[in-house]
Amino acid sequence: MDASTFIGYGIAAVVIVLVIWLRSRGKRRPVRNNGIGMLMPVFVLLAAFGFGINALTQIPDHPFHMPAAWELLCALLVGCGLGSIMLYHTGYEKLADGLVYAKPNKNFKYVLIAIVVIRIALSEYFKGLDYTEFTLLTMVLAFAYVSVWRIGSFVKFRQARLTAAE
Repeated sequence: MDASTFIGYGIAAVVIVLVIWLRSRGKRRPVRNNGIGMLMPVFVLLAAFGFGINALTQIPDHPFHMPAAWELLCALLVGCGLGSIMLYHTGYEKLADGLVYAKPNKNFKYVLIAIVVIRIALSEYFKGLDYTEFTLLTMVLAFAYVSVWRIGSFVKFRQARLTAAE
């Protein structure tokens, strides 16, 4: 393993710690702004990946080519599967004060760690691909699971808010 691999693992560890810390710290704070903030990562990733794909097409002396359709479909399906797992462990409840809170889940941190480990294992397995194809497949996988998780969380939040109001 080289230095860039260790840096990648370090960044993944920092992200895991930050998400777990933020989830544990904010579990008793109500969801604000009608839950629209849940959808922000989807839009941020969409913009970031757009810039990333543009950068991949501008690499000198390296022609850009799309991965095969079946590879993109596999990345999309794996991403949707990982997002579904995250969504299953995410819930919301309306309390007596009339505000909607995220339900605490003791297993969430283990699920998050497992998903990151699965992504790292898959990335190590597919390192033989061309790096532009590998980067694009990783982007598709990440966008799929963040989209499924965040959009599904938003729907769950809205359902909790509406059913408790009736």
